Amino acid sequence: MTFAVIHTGGKQYKVAANDTLRLEKLSMEEGQVVNFDQVLLTNKDDDIEIGLPILEGAKVEGKIVKQTKNRTVIAFTKRRRQNSRRRKGHRQKISVVQIMKIFGKNGKLLSEATLEPKASKVEEKKSKEKIENINK
Repeated sequence: MTFAVIHTGGKQYKVAANDTLRLEKLSMEEGQVVNFDQVLLTNKDDDIEIGLPILEGAKVEGKIVKQTKNRTVIAFTKRRRQNSRRRKGHRQKISVVQIMKIFGKNGKLLSEATLEPKASKVEEKKSKEKIENINK
């Protein structure tokens, strides 16, 4: 199994090709390619490369799928016996990123996402009906 550990937004993430991550907001448009240069570790079939603290030449390439907001976090404050309550909500802005490629030390390609177009449910039903008609 091929994976990498990257550092972005003050956090560390273990990523593999085709993974979808919810990261702190990145200042890029949807559909753009983003490169994560702070790679801490790569692993390909038990061939582990560990950085001190980061690997030189290693990077992870991803594609921004969506810019959105995270779910609501409620901050509720109550002071007992004083009929005092306060309820605030907060939604952090996030970026949804799909990991496309993982490059190891010296820029060697370790893993790449496989993009298989998904057929719609209508097309799947039609193809199943055709198969059933042929088998009859």
